[in-house]
Amino acid sequence: MVKRIIAVILIFMASSAAWMALGAVTELRTRSSSSELEGAVIELWGRPQAQMAPGVSAAVPRGETPSGEAILVPVPVDLASSEIRAALNLDYRRKGLLWFSTYGVDFGGEWTAVNPFAATREFIITFRFPAGEAIYDAFSFTVNGREAAARTTTDGGLETSLALAPGERVVFAVAYRSRGMDTWTYAFGPDVTQVRDFGLTVETDFKDIDFPARTVSPTSKEETAAGWRLTWRHDNLISGFQVGVEMPHRLNPGPLAAKIIFFAPISLLFFFFVIFILGVLRGVNLHPMHYFFLAAAFFSFHLLFAYLLDHLDLNVAFGVAAVVSVALVVSYLRLVAGNRFAFVEAGLAQLLYLVLFSYTHFLKGFTGLTVTVGAVLTLFVLMQTTARVDWDAVFAGRWSPATRPARPGPGSSGPASSGREGSA
Repeated sequence: MVKRIIAVILIFMASSAAWMALGAVTELRTRSSSSELEGAVIELWGRPQAQMAPGVSAAVPRGETPSGEAILVPVPVDLASSEIRAALNLDYRRKGLLWFSTYGVDFGGEWTAVNPFAATREFIITFRFPAGEAIYDAFSFTVNGREAAARTTTDGGLETSLALAPGERVVFAVAYRSRGMDTWTYAFGPDVTQVRDFGLTVETDFKDIDFPARTVSPTSKEETAAGWRLTWRHDNLISGFQVGVEMPHRLNPGPLAAKIIFFAPISLLFFFFVIFILGVLRGVNLHPMHYFFLAAAFFSFHLLFAYLLDHLDLNVAFGVAAVVSVALVVSYLRLVAGNRFAFVEAGLAQLLYLVLFSYTHFLKGFTGLTVTVGAVLTLFVLMQTTARVDWDAVFAGRWSPATRPARPGPGSSGPASSGREGSA
């Protein structure tokens, strides 16, 4: 028996090494194509978009040239008000073993600036696009309701100029439709900025919303039929943060498959242990070669799953691999140990330790808890069912279910009676 256990341990170690190799290959396949695939998606769909608030500056004289001409320098002017809307439409894209959270955005903003100086000044309004590698459809740039005579800046933005009398207001607006990936954000400015009369409304067509790091939370949220209506409204805000929304992410097949593969030795360890104990209780004598073929059937699940992902949906690939692996184990043990042991003991153990434990990786944050609960329940059940097993007889090869000691009767002081009464 001891030699058989050592042989089973060696089979377990060899299987674990095979899983480590398969997991490394799966990770390599994912990483090697990640940058290339992400670049392809960016070319087709665009980068994460970070819309910057428009800049307004006034040309203010600062001295004069020797010829008497005034030297004008641009002085930034705070926006008097901002009213912005953005509608985000999620559209997942898959490339290879990765899903990318791409989206369409319908953007529109209206801003107001006021001349705070005591004289008429030339004002420059600058608008910068949220991403360089993107397409902007239905674009419009208006000043006081008229299409702006805009010119291109050196950094790829647009600017226009006009003269404002003291206290005069200018209202300008920008609208476009574009596409991006992962996150959409709006920044008040490049540094800590004071924002007055600010309003931003973002409507999503998805329920699972999140917010990027270093962003301001919305002041109100309203659930809609398709998603959420998020509102940021501030009368007077000073902040170096920005506002925005992070797109929900789908389970990526490549990283998920690698996690499940690296977790496989734990599943096999539980399965081998339970099958060994149940074999002792049922009188099923499994040879190390039987354990070798059971390990191979477990390995087939992860091998099939890793390569079916290239061609099938994630859940479909998981289901096909699970059915094939369970069928291999049950059909094999049916010939080795009979229908009951194959379908009940082995079948249920494989469903629990291989299929269920692997599926918990689909549920973020529940893998460790599920394994812990499964381990404790397994320990409890096995402790209760093996409490009266004669392990000396098991390891000596003399154990069978028929040799199990009788349960002590009521009032008994030991495991069995010696048949002799004490002397008077």
